Amino acid sequence: MVAKTATLALALFGGAEALTIGAAPMRSISRSCNIEMAKKSVGDLSEADLKGKRVLVRCDLNVPLDGKTITDDTRIRASVPTVKYLIEKGAKVLLSSHLGRPKSGPEDKFSLGPVAPRLSELLGKDVVMAPDCIGDGVKECVDKMGDGDVLLLENTRFYKEEEKNVPEFAEKLAANADLFVNDAFGTAHRAHG
Repeated sequence: MVAKTATLALALFGGAEALTIGAAPMRSISRSCNIEMAKKSVGDLSEADLKGKRVLVRCDLNVPLDGKTITDDTRIRASVPTVKYLIEKGAKVLLSSHLGRPKSGPEDKFSLGPVAPRLSELLGKDVVMAPDCIGDGVKECVDKMGDGDVLLLENTRFYKEEEKNVPEFAEKLAANADLFVNDAFGTAHRAHG
C-alpha cells in the first residue's frame, strides 16, 4: 500500500489498522512524500513488534461536553480495547484526536484535557496530557515515556492544516512515532473542504 504522508496522519486516521512509519523507502512525488507501508490489523502486531515502539493512534475522542464535563463517553470507551492491547504489548501509546470545531487556533473549550482523566479511569493507569499535538513540548513528553505509558495529544484541529491535509503538518504529527494505528475510521474516511 502506498499512502501520502498527509493521508497517513490525517485522512487515514481510523479503523484499528496499523502502519509502520519510516520503515520502508520514501519516494517523492510532486508536492507530497509517499511512504510504502504494509497494512496490518492491530491484532497482527505481536509484543516483539510493539515493545518499546512509539505508536501514534488516531482515536475518535470527539465527545460532547457540558463545560469541562463529558456528557457521553461512548467514543472514548470504543478506543479502550485498542489502547489496552497496545499497552499490554509494551508500546508507548500516543493518542491523537480532534474535538469540536475550533475557529482559529487553540480554544480552551475545545481542549482534550477533560478526556485524559476519563481515559485514566477506563484504562486503570495515568494518561498524561500533552501541551500540544506537535512540537518540542510533545517530543519532551514522548522522551519521558516508558513502555506501556499513554500520552494524549492536544486537539489536532487547533491547526487549520489538520482539515486541509497539509503534508508538512502530517509529518510533524508523525515525527514522534514508529507506528500508526487508525482506530477512528468514522472520522478519517472523508476529506474536509
